[in-house]
Amino acid sequence: MTLIMGCPALRTLDLSGCNSLFTSGMLLAQQEVAQRAREALGGLRELSLASLRDLADLSFNRLSSCAPSLECLSLAYCHLTFERRPVRVSPGPQDSSPSLLSFRNLLRFVKERAGRLRALDLSGTGLPAEALQALGQVAGLQLRELLLRGCRDLSTEAIAVLCRQQPGLTSLDLSGCSELADGALLAVSRGLRHLQHLSLRKLQRLTDASCAALGSLRELRNLDLAECCLLSGWELAQALGSECKAPPLPLASLSLAYCSALKDATVLSLVAALAPSLRVLDLSSCVALTSRSLQAICTKLPHLSVLRLAWCRELQDWGLLGLGQPSEGPAQMLQLYPELEHQATDPEERPPSPQGPSLLLLQALHELDLTACSQLTDASLTKVLQFPQLRKLSLSLLPAFSDRGLMAVARGCPSLEHLAVSHCHLLSDQGWAQAAGSWPRLQDLNLSSCSQLTEQTLDTIGQACKRLRVLDVAMCPGISMAAIRRLQAQLPQVTCIQSRFVGGADLSLTL
Repeated sequence: MTLIMGCPALRTLDLSGCNSLFTSGMLLAQQEVAQRAREALGGLRELSLASLRDLADLSFNRLSSCAPSLECLSLAYCHLTFERRPVRVSPGPQDSSPSLLSFRNLLRFVKERAGRLRALDLSGTGLPAEALQALGQVAGLQLRELLLRGCRDLSTEAIAVLCRQQPGLTSLDLSGCSELADGALLAVSRGLRHLQHLSLRKLQRLTDASCAALGSLRELRNLDLAECCLLSGWELAQALGSECKAPPLPLASLSLAYCSALKDATVLSLVAALAPSLRVLDLSSCVALTSRSLQAICTKLPHLSVLRLAWCRELQDWGLLGLGQPSEGPAQMLQLYPELEHQATDPEERPPSPQGPSLLLLQALHELDLTACSQLTDASLTKVLQFPQLRKLSLSLLPAFSDRGLMAVARGCPSLEHLAVSHCHLLSDQGWAQAAGSWPRLQDLNLSSCSQLTEQTLDTIGQACKRLRVLDVAMCPGISMAAIRRLQAQLPQVTCIQSRFVGGADLSLTL
């Protein structure tokens, strides 16, 4: 309370997970303190009370009454209670429960603040269809954002009703609402014409049939269809490119991660239909994709800032280098493309310059994830990982990534802040001795299961990476607890993660 009262211009307050504030139920119980809080929080616009197991009506009402200008409220993953039968008499503040957080009390709050409230996050609260309908029909309520992640009892009919009640929604998150199917997406596409952000992650009943309707959402900027396992993406590609006279959708972000039915042909159609406004593309675990998809992305989407291709295990060196696909088998590949020979006798020898649609075309990249693209080797990585603006890079689970590749990344990506190279068993102390000095900005480093590393690498990192905050050295047998303590004495801000197998069990420690 002392901190809040010292911030009279506060606009956002996040108390997520601060359970101890609410355990006693005495927060703002004193009139004098409550009055001072009202003066300090008069301009508060956003309040997050997510994941509070002890939040009750009484403490919620006290806190919310101090913020008359509130526009955005999150009660995500709070234990909200619902009554089976509708209450005919509208409850008042005097009916506030000191021990439960009730939907009845929340509904009263929404009715009182309907003219100002613009965003609600009720993810993980178990919101039933009847409660959603009661919220949607509140007089004067014109929501812009509604997040309902993991509300598994919601039905397609309930979403259709919501779209009629709140047609002004610009952001809707229905991720993990497992009962929803194609009808929900059709209702959204027909009823929410001004939608800009839509997340339907983990809707495993969703099929391609409904994706054709997405073409009608002409203002859509962010679309998340990750883990919709029945989607092939074909109807989505058709929807994006169907109306020749209409401008392309202004999509800035698209996720189709874990859509394992996605094929190269679909990706080629998608990238051709997507506008040059796209900045974030997540195709992680689309396991059927090959280098053909990557080369199409590099050609058509040169302005990407985030590209995630984790677990796309069919990607190969020739794709990253912009070379043509070899028609012969693996035995003849090196004869056709000697530049793919990565076991050069001279460690300074590099492959020839990439040609065609190589990864180098994506010079705006800030984040690149190639985790578990296990066919990639130093032959391509040493040549194409040259991104001066890159902030986040994951090369974990690449069995052929060696010190040579690490040094090339250090030269080509000097601005890295987050680097993951876990399970890269060829990396050694010598490689890190030459690479670490290039990464003074590094904050988060994952070296777990790099079996050759010793405490020498920790000493190198401690001298070169002064901004480090998190270091994961779990399952690195050559790094002792004493070495970690020495590093933390040198860089006290660092959180270290270490684990060992003891008696057949994996014991992890976070220091």
